[in-house]
Amino acid sequence: MLRHFSFDVLKLNKNQTIVKYNFVTLLLLITTGLGCKTNEVKPPELIKPPISAIDSTDKFPVIPDEELLTLVQKQTFRYFWDFGHPVSGMARERNTSGDVVTSGGSGFGIMTIPVAIERKFITRTQGLERMQKIVAFLNEKAQTFHGAFPHWLNGATGAVVPFSTKDNGADLVETSLLVQGLLTARQYFNGNGNEETALRNDINKIWHAVEWDWFTKNNEEVLYWHWSPSYGWDMNLPIRGWNECLITYALAASSPTHPIGKSVYEKGWTRNGSFVNSREYYGIKLPLGADYGGPLFLSHYSFLGINPIELTDSFTNYFTQNRNHSLINYNYCKTNPAKHAGYSDSCWGLTASDIPDGYNANSPTSDKGVISPTAALSSLPYTPEESMRALRFFYYKLGDKLWGEYGFRDAFSIDERWFADSYLAIDQGPIIIMIENHRSALPWNLFMSCPEVKTGLKKIGF
Repeated sequence: MLRHFSFDVLKLNKNQTIVKYNFVTLLLLITTGLGCKTNEVKPPELIKPPISAIDSTDKFPVIPDEELLTLVQKQTFRYFWDFGHPVSGMARERNTSGDVVTSGGSGFGIMTIPVAIERKFITRTQGLERMQKIVAFLNEKAQTFHGAFPHWLNGATGAVVPFSTKDNGADLVETSLLVQGLLTARQYFNGNGNEETALRNDINKIWHAVEWDWFTKNNEEVLYWHWSPSYGWDMNLPIRGWNECLITYALAASSPTHPIGKSVYEKGWTRNGSFVNSREYYGIKLPLGADYGGPLFLSHYSFLGINPIELTDSFTNYFTQNRNHSLINYNYCKTNPAKHAGYSDSCWGLTASDIPDGYNANSPTSDKGVISPTAALSSLPYTPEESMRALRFFYYKLGDKLWGEYGFRDAFSIDERWFADSYLAIDQGPIIIMIENHRSALPWNLFMSCPEVKTGLKKIGF
């Protein structure tokens, strides 16, 4: 017999076992009438009670969807604004990172500033001042290698903080995520006054200094991810598609000072077209990439700035690619073949995030039972109904188990009765930006207005 209790108690004696879940407590009463011998109880680890239903009561007052979207953007923006590094203005890697700031995550944070100004979370003057601080730090203090930035920096000194032993120099992908943000800000701060003019010039100095072509490693027809002043090319990781790095090739082709040619894109990134998938999952055709599409950040990072809606080449339309990737991820969670607790059409989204014992690139082919709010929320332009359903569930049903100081915490597992206490820049940023791309397309419009980007995309076949 099952009974529900509203309090959390764990108790075990010879006649009864309490099994505690996140949201309700289930009492399994075992009696001789169930076929057990008197006073004989199975050990708790052998009892597999039915999964508890999640408490369906709303934990916060219900508000209109548009107000909820604004609330999520505003609260999440606090990660970059209130928690930005006090010296550099850069974004800390995560909420426990101290002085360690992230290049790519800072690029995401920079892209949130125009959104915050337009949504009136901050003033234009405040946004300009923060941009001046960040850009001055990047130009004057931050270590670079052939113009490229490392993955991590000390936010006070600008010195490299090694990501790993040999990853202590240039990270071209992180650099591209940072430059994507800088160019978006350059296009936004378009005033004729001295301060905004100087900011644009200072951003161009950073942009023009990146030696994209040098990262072909002696003119190989592919870009390389890393270079170290101590270990050279030892990391030996060519950047090949399909993954999150389309932005790297787009910017490398767009550079006015150190561009790559079309053949580097074709042979390096598309692998002469061998990144094509074209198989169906849940009846949905996936144009490019690995089976089931991989983690959802692959459809987010490059497309914070690159507008996929009209982006078409000989392989696919990129909005179709990203929408289908998102729908496959959604349908996997909805179908829930691994029978994880809580997965549903309202509770979905697999991408790279913290997990109970570390970090994982969660996907249908690497499913640890962990849902990451950024996955569904950053897919809002692709799956508006499915993503809004998830947003309502995360906010109203999970409440303050998941919602906190800087918006939604990084991840949760109902299987493990675990909610992360972490926030990560690379997960928080896409939430704000992609919600805005859904609402107004502001980040897309700004980045795609860059004349260099228009030229570069055309050059490589879009």
